Amino acid sequence: MPQPAADRTEEEQAALLRLEVRLGRRHARQRLGIERDHEAQVFGQGLTFFHLENLTSSHRLIEWTLKLSGLYWRGRRNAARVRLNLNLIESDKLPPAFDGFRILHLSDLHADMSEGAMTRAAELVAGLGHDLCVLTGDFRGRTFGPFATCMASLRRLRSSLAGSAYAVLGNHDTIMMTPVLEDMGIRVLLNEAETIRRGVDRIHVAGVDDAHFYRADNIEKAAASIPPDEFAILLSHTPEIYRQAAHADFDVMLSGHTHGGQICLPGGWPLTLGAAMPRRYGTGAWRYAEMAGYTSRGAGSSVVPVRFNCPPEVTLHTLRRISRGDRAGPA
Repeated sequence: MPQPAADRTEEEQAALLRLEVRLGRRHARQRLGIERDHEAQVFGQGLTFFHLENLTSSHRLIEWTLKLSGLYWRGRRNAARVRLNLNLIESDKLPPAFDGFRILHLSDLHADMSEGAMTRAAELVAGLGHDLCVLTGDFRGRTFGPFATCMASLRRLRSSLAGSAYAVLGNHDTIMMTPVLEDMGIRVLLNEAETIRRGVDRIHVAGVDDAHFYRADNIEKAAASIPPDEFAILLSHTPEIYRQAAHADFDVMLSGHTHGGQICLPGGWPLTLGAAMPRRYGTGAWRYAEMAGYTSRGAGSSVVPVRFNCPPEVTLHTLRRISRGDRAGPA
């Protein structure tokens, strides 16, 4: 149940009031109530039955197993080696003024448990030419509890990011982060859309609330104001809703959540993606029907701050206008 008003601090009361003004009283309290009902739930709830990230005892077991094997510190070093990946997205619906438009994509920062990765990510993005930044959720390391530390780390990263930024929440995030993020100049899209204009041309960026664990997504609401013949990008923490997104006329879907597996076999084969979908949508560029997609491996690490055969990433997407019929496969 939602936390009783008497148990909230003045800061929490003020944040909840802002959320009610921003979203409406019913939406804000419903989302917060769902969080309190299901935070740290290991079985059931969400798109998958078992949620390892919510089982804190397993985190210690995995860490100690890696330490005993002698692999732990190598995995820690790997987790800090964030790479910049480039991806080309081609579309014949893209307006001329947006040909060459660049989108910096950050995902799964888990900022309070990925200090080395956050430092490296800030180095990579500082001075990087981009027109827009998007963040596809999971800012916190744990799935519940305090979030001040991760917000402080994100605030430092934000100072390296130029221009406008949009975000969606993930299954590690609370809706109470929204006022803090927006005070940093990061607009949180909660089943909403924004229009970006260049002269007479425009594109649309929509975002849905967490679809993986809290099931708070509403694609129809997010797309309601977008004309179906205009170029639209959907931000979703998880790519698991790729079918719904494609059939709602989105041209591009940018996601994260899977970490690309984080701990993979040689060759990058993930042991698990923690998501209910085909593996081909679990990392990198893909296409479904008429929609281009990209699933980021994420910059941070979850459960245990290690990576094997799955380097963390930040991604720079370039939009390219093409003639009808000239579209190639994923870049």
